[in-house]
Parts: sequence; structure tokens; C-alpha cells
Amino acid sequence: MSFGFLGIQFGFALQNGNASRILQTFGADVEHLSLFWLAAPITGMVVQPIVGHYSDRTWNRLGRRRPYFLTGALLSALALIIMPNSAVLAAMIPPIIIGAGMLMIMDASFNVAMEPFRALVADNLPDDQRSDGFSVQTFLIGVGAVLGSSLPYILAEWLGISKTALPGQVPDNVVYSFYTGAIILIGSILWTVISTKEYAPAEHAQFHPHEATEEPKGLSAIFTDFSKMPVTMRQLGLVQFFSWFALFSMWVYATPAVAQHVYHILPNDTASTQYADAGNWVGILFGIYNGVSAIYALFLPTVVRATSRKTAHALSLTAGGLGLLSIYFIQDPKLLILAMVGVGLAWGSILAMPYAILSGSIPAKKMGVYMGIFNFFITFPQIVNGLFSGIMVKQLFHGQAIYTIVLAGIFMFCAALSVLYVRDSKDPMAV
Repeated sequence: MSFGFLGIQFGFALQNGNASRILQTFGADVEHLSLFWLAAPITGMVVQPIVGHYSDRTWNRLGRRRPYFLTGALLSALALIIMPNSAVLAAMIPPIIIGAGMLMIMDASFNVAMEPFRALVADNLPDDQRSDGFSVQTFLIGVGAVLGSSLPYILAEWLGISKTALPGQVPDNVVYSFYTGAIILIGSILWTVISTKEYAPAEHAQFHPHEATEEPKGLSAIFTDFSKMPVTMRQLGLVQFFSWFALFSMWVYATPAVAQHVYHILPNDTASTQYADAGNWVGILFGIYNGVSAIYALFLPTVVRATSRKTAHALSLTAGGLGLLSIYFIQDPKLLILAMVGVGLAWGSILAMPYAILSGSIPAKKMGVYMGIFNFFITFPQIVNGLFSGIMVKQLFHGQAIYTIVLAGIFMFCAALSVLYVRDSKDPMAV
């Protein structure tokens, strides 16, 4: 049921680990990177609620959620193929514009594919199994992300594929990684589409007879649902703001931060072997934190049963804050692995616990639209970050991206504190 998420995260990891690197190759300054990344959360904010709204109401030969998996996979694969070739395809249009456009299409397509996967788990599992279900999903996300993050390094260091290129050109190891990601993405999504059972409308009504009422069908219903969101969702919104502000900073600025602070490379020196080494190592680090999250996901249900969903999430976010802050004090690239362990614990929980807490507070008939609306609390902090972090890097941090990583660590601690005040209706300690 969640296997397709492995392919989605494979492509998503390639985007997270290499988009800034590709855009810098095409001429973007470090303080402008966050502005290019704005396209991703803006499209996600619009796309996910709409996809959720219509997937709640879609019943055809492919099912309820599966049509969206397939559409998102095809568009994502196309963007993965085009983005690293932007310089080759550019004629009248600068390659950085094509690259930024492909980043927007890629992220919008990932959102089309991802949102129904969250709803599918909630559709098919009762509440007492959803922590397990989202943990299994997180495990598969981690596996895909490890493979996607590590592939450029593996192709360069193990298979000897070129890791450098002429100025303005993307290295072959990155280009071939994106091609591989497109193939794996489509293959894994097709596996889920072919092998997964979805409940037909009559079966769904049997499980949820009290919700068999007619609902408004227009897009205006999304705004009505937004205004009536459960209290738990509103409280989780603050947790998500701090968490995803921190994650966005890490994804956008990890490569320049590590290149400058650990490898001591001058800003915008993107054609050097040292910069390629820093970029490839960041890919490995991203693979490590995703690998930790995959393993941790298998133990999360046990941690939840021993404590609570809120406590497990708070502890995990605290570990992430410690990991991000520690990067400032590290000069040996290999020691960054320890920092990524903490980030991996936070990431594993971020992918599972908020959805497990949320799913118990929303009606089954609105699972898709509320999972989509919940994405607002993921995209909004990224938009805020994108608008202001570049200014902070230039004006406050004087081009030193490492301080954005320090700020990300502080925000993770804020998320850990705020989750303790969330009302979880399934928590035996909830009031």
C-alpha cells in the first residue's frame, strides 16, 4: 500500500540534495536560493487541498486515490529528466529559469502523488493501527530517500562517473541519478496502483455509516472545511511551522553551509572539485538521516506505547534540534554523520506522528481534504522561510549559510516544546 512512497521519496531526495547545487551551477547566488525554492511550497499549498478534496470524491476503475498517484508519478518523472538538462535545452530562455520552473513542476507533481498516500493509510486502517501504518510508510520513505540521496555519490566514487563539469553544466553523476530516479518513481507507483485494494463506496459506507451524508462538491467546500478544522489540527499547525521552517533551511542551505563552514570553499565556487565533494557528501548525509528515520520508524510504535504520541514526537524533535546545532561545532566532514543521526530521529517522527495524531480527530469522509489542508501547515513555514531567509543570509549572516542551520536547530526545539500542548484525543492522558 505504501510502496509507491519509496519511489516518490527517491525523487524527492534527489530534489532536496541537488536542487540548490543545480541552481547554483546555473548562476544562482546563495542568498537567492530560498527564493527559487519558494515555487515548491506555493504549489504544494494550492495543489494538496484540491487533490485531497477531489480524491475524497473520486471513484473510478482505478479507485479513489490511485488515479492521483499515477498522474503525479508521470509528471514528476518528466521534471526529473528535464531539470538537470536545463542548460542543454536552453535557447532563448536562461537555464536558471528552466531549472526553477522544473523545480516547481517537480514539487507540485510530488504533492499530487504524496497527499493521497497519507489518506490511503487512514482509509484502510482503524485508528489503533494508524501509528503502525504511518510508521511502515515512514520506513519505506526512508529507504527511498537513502537510495536517492546516496546515488550521486555512488555513481561518482564507486562507478567512476564524472562528478565535475564545465561551468554552467550539471555533472554526469547528478544527471544519471535523476534519470534513475524517474524510472524508480514510475515503477514503484505502478506497483502500488496494480497491487493495492481500495474500498468501494458501498464498503466504505458500511465502515462509516454515520458519515453517509451528502457533502458540497464545489471547491468552496475546501474553505468551509478549513474554517471548521478540528482543534487538534490547529494546535499541530504551530508544531508543523517550527518543524518545517527548520527542515526547509536544512534542505536549501546544507550544501553551501557545509561547503563554506566545513570544506572552507569560497561562496559561489561551484565548479571546483572541492565543491563537488561537498555536494556529494551532503547527499550521503541526507541519505544517512533518511536511513536513521527508516530504522527509527520501526521502533516508533514501541516508543509511543511506552510514552505517548506527543511525548515520542517531542523527544524526537529535541534530538533533531541537537543534531542541527552540532553542525556549527564540527570541522571534520565525517563527524557530520553524528549530527544526521539526530536529524533522522526528528524526520522519522515528523513523517509519522503528526498524521497519526491528526487522523484520530477528523471524520473519515473528509480524510483526503483534511490531509491536504494540513499540508498548509507544511508549506506556509517554507514560504515564510523562503521570503526572509535569503535576506537574513545576506544582511545578518554576511553570506555565511551555517547560521541558517543554527537557526533551524533552535526552531526544532520550539517545535518539541509546542507539541506538548497539542490535544490528542487518543492519548490516555489527554484532557
